[in-house]
Amino acid sequence: MSIRAYTRPRKDDRGQAALEFLGWLPVLLLVGLLVVQLGLGAFAAQQAGTAARAAARVVAADPDAGMNARQAAQEAVSDWLADGTDADKNDWGDGVTVTVTVEVPSVIPGMKNFGIAEKSATMPAD
Repeated sequence: MSIRAYTRPRKDDRGQAALEFLGWLPVLLLVGLLVVQLGLGAFAAQQAGTAARAAARVVAADPDAGMNARQAAQEAVSDWLADGTDADKNDWGDGVTVTVTVEVPSVIPGMKNFGIAEKSATMPAD
């Protein structure tokens, strides 16, 4: 046999690459969604920490102010995370500890949220 016989394209292999790509496409999409979900979880945790510090600062500065810990926490997070944000304060005399929980939104269809990110911050009273 000559080398030419091995280099000639076979007609039976037409479209094989497209079918292989279609087979891997769901796996690639799932991996992409998981990467985005991981990023959203990290972002929600960062936002919870920021909200906890902001709420603790507001409550420690003036405990009798009109703004409570939950309002301060919701104002400190991004608007699209504010609805799933809650705060709980614990006064301990010389200061205050605020724990903020933020719902992690889900990019997976059919799931409302992907869990909760929780952070706490403590501030001394002024």
